[in-house]
Amino acid sequence: MMRVSRFRYHAATSVKDAVAALADAPDAMLLAGGTDLVPNMKRRTQTPSLVVGIRQLPALSRLENGKGLTIGACVTLEEIARSRSVQGGWSALAVAAGKVATPHLRHMGTLGGNLCLDTRCNYYNQNAEWREAISYCMKAPSSNGGHACASPDGTSICWVATSSPRCWAVSSTDTAPALIALRAEVSLVGPEGERRIPLEQLYHDDGMAYLTKAREEMLTAVRCPPAEGWRSTYWKLRRRGSFDFPVLGVAAAMRFGTGGVVEAARVVLGAVQSYPILLEESAALVGRPLGDDAIRDLAEAAARQARPLDNTDFELSWRKKVVKSYVRGALNELRGQRGDG
Repeated sequence: MMRVSRFRYHAATSVKDAVAALADAPDAMLLAGGTDLVPNMKRRTQTPSLVVGIRQLPALSRLENGKGLTIGACVTLEEIARSRSVQGGWSALAVAAGKVATPHLRHMGTLGGNLCLDTRCNYYNQNAEWREAISYCMKAPSSNGGHACASPDGTSICWVATSSPRCWAVSSTDTAPALIALRAEVSLVGPEGERRIPLEQLYHDDGMAYLTKAREEMLTAVRCPPAEGWRSTYWKLRRRGSFDFPVLGVAAAMRFGTGGVVEAARVVLGAVQSYPILLEESAALVGRPLGDDAIRDLAEAAARQARPLDNTDFELSWRKKVVKSYVRGALNELRGQRGDG
């Protein structure tokens, strides 16, 4: 049986109290649903000396549909998936939340936890004994807190790309691609106060330093602008129909004008690199109908952006090919067809 290492627990009484606790301990981590943190603690991939509980803070548990949509960081994924208002105006988010893990985990897992989900890798998400057998890697620390595996020049090794100076662990959040497509902003609260940034700016293209927020900042809320005229969807690839993390996620959101002409478009790829990719080529769809040629061009551009490595499930070349199929399927759905790729 895997057990967590010793830690102190602090039940935060407010957002300010939680931020102060994060600032007080350099390895402190937040606990809401715990569906990712607790297994990681058992595998010793994350070993905080202080765990700060935030699940009981009312300020983080609100879902409000006023001028746009505001969702607190501790709203559960199941609540989001079942929300009629989310399903109606921001359907990509409802679909993405409903495809995370299993019903049991969605009742525990939170939106903030899924957005800040640790990156994943075949060589990282293993128990401590397995990782010790391969001498660890640059992302997975050894039991004494160091990185035992090193290349000849003394630097830590990424087993996915042994000559690379960086970690290639992959982003595995389902809700981030959907919310980026929906133009979401996030609120971050730290010792200096609150700031808001577009969600896509929260992520780094680095498997270890995958979040741009400061360590002592916490994500408190997500805000989506009004959805009038927008359609959105989310397609997820995984081996099993439930439980599994995404091997590919495609989120698409578009606003259509007269004659079916695209007025705005945002297509996002998830689980193909260390961060969700907002395709700049989406802008090429604007000003013309969403026809077969436009869909084909964007699908091919998406496949060029996807660079699968040996860090997750399925064969590499097939994973790259299926990007085209899923982008075509998502865009066909948005133009009113039943897209099967």
